Amino acid sequence: MVDCFILHGNDLQATTEALQKENLVDKIYVLTSQEGSVPAGCETLHIDAPFSTATMRAIADKASAPYTLLYTGDNALQLHYHALRRMTQVAEWTGSAMVYADHCSLRDGKKEAAPVIDYQQGSLRDGFDFGTLLLINTTMMQKAVAATSADYRNAGLYDLRLRLSRMGAITRIPETLYTDVKSDLRSTGERVFDYCDPRNNAAQQEMEQACTEHLKAIGAYLQPDDYEPIDLKEGDFPVEITVVIPTLNRQRVIGDAIGSVLKQQCDFAFNVMVVDNHSTDGTADVIKGFNDPRLLHIIPERHDLGIGGCWSLAAHDPRCGRFIIGLDSDDVFAHEHVLQTMVNQFYTDRAAMVVGTYRVVNAQLQEIPPGVIDHHEWTPENGRNNALHVNGFGGPRAFFTPIMRRLDIPNVCYGEDYALCLSISRRWRVGRVYDVMTLGRRWEDNSDAALDIVRDNANNLYKDRIRTWEVQARILHNKQKDK
Repeated sequence: MVDCFILHGNDLQATTEALQKENLVDKIYVLTSQEGSVPAGCETLHIDAPFSTATMRAIADKASAPYTLLYTGDNALQLHYHALRRMTQVAEWTGSAMVYADHCSLRDGKKEAAPVIDYQQGSLRDGFDFGTLLLINTTMMQKAVAATSADYRNAGLYDLRLRLSRMGAITRIPETLYTDVKSDLRSTGERVFDYCDPRNNAAQQEMEQACTEHLKAIGAYLQPDDYEPIDLKEGDFPVEITVVIPTLNRQRVIGDAIGSVLKQQCDFAFNVMVVDNHSTDGTADVIKGFNDPRLLHIIPERHDLGIGGCWSLAAHDPRCGRFIIGLDSDDVFAHEHVLQTMVNQFYTDRAAMVVGTYRVVNAQLQEIPPGVIDHHEWTPENGRNNALHVNGFGGPRAFFTPIMRRLDIPNVCYGEDYALCLSISRRWRVGRVYDVMTLGRRWEDNSDAALDIVRDNANNLYKDRIRTWEVQARILHNKQKDK
């Protein structure tokens, strides 16, 4: 009933023995690019790369059982009681194209829970965590593989699951069905930059192509240069640009952020709104220590504001400028011409939003890996489509205030800016600045420095939901345009 395909790796013998104990297993294939023997009862399937299109074709050619099990881990797999029976059972009942499950991981010899999240239409990032065990409907897999003319070296499995999602459900089983060995031991703060690491350029270009083809197939693709016009002289504003710094208990760094703003050299007026969300650690005293009329210290009357709410409060303040740019309270502007550069780019591109470049630094503002984050994957032709595949837009982010007031921003503390950027990019042009504008601190007080799996899953689930709504909005947008 199930043909199994496993990667050649550590503890191969233990993994094959675990599978051979399952009475649902028909054949076991070891995927390898090496010469050598495989455990008894297994067959060798030579491949070029683990997740290439060629490997997916080879698997589809060999698979003959109703279901294909793909184990993507490279360490020992331990199946829990009746795990395969449960996976095939759910697959049959739901008619799913693919099922995956919660599991446990061994880390330094200790077992820890590794729950995953539900797949949805907006789960388009190639780093979506399915775990290491995928059960795929063989007939659907073969049809999906036969329908592609692509020849990806890195994006073959990603392309396959996008195609499968158009053929049937991708279903999570919220039950702990297996244990594997945790291979990525980095913190969430270290993993957050993987998709924009220059070392992954070739792979990311393939992922972008696969995602773009998927968006075309579901009607969510946005054509190049199809933008609504914008009048950047709309309205009257007291200053040209406002810097917004939402803050909560950042006594240690808020002075650096404010100081870097007040040093800006511009040929226009600007101000800075520090939205102090009821700090209790002395942050307010640091803010009050600046004697500059351009600095506006705002303490909200409300007690229900997230970061997004702080942004909205500033944007709707009558003292807000024509443009509005954000600065995290633990970051600083990289030089004295940031505001001039960003404003100039608005007028050059006739853009509703301008996104800059930042350098990752430590608490002492010294550069640390991965260094400069310029979102080199962005292109004027396809950036707003690829924004659904990557996990962010970069920064700093600046907006044309009338449009930000019209759209507003979710009142949350994670993903709020990404949601606004996606909705703006659907309709209006986005400008980019590839010179470093800010220094982004990575330190122990970052909100995403070292999240536990529950918080990390909640964040990822919410961002996927944002993408789901945006995909649906783009499909509707295209349908309305075609009328």
